[in-house]
Amino acid sequence: MQTYQNLTMPTSDSLPQTVLTPLGGLSQSQVDDPTLKRTIRLAKNREAAQECRRKKKEYIKCLESRVAVLENQNLALIKELRSFKDLHCVKTG
Repeated sequence: MQTYQNLTMPTSDSLPQTVLTPLGGLSQSQVDDPTLKRTIRLAKNREAAQECRRKKKEYIKCLESRVAVLENQNLALIKELRSFKDLHCVKTG
């Protein structure tokens, strides 16, 4: 099975052009080319950074959800505590 790599090639336009190339199809001179190595490294780094940002966003959403649940629990416990205090004060008063 052949694996492919997204390569972002600089163009004369302001937007880079992404090209899908097979990793196994590179010649030795292309592998040794510092510009191509840099392009591949930058593409991999960009992909890793994007995945990192996605995971961080997911983690933050999970934390926000947990905070909401805990806040609701806290409010319910405060309400229950007040009702117990009111009940206790009625009996002793």
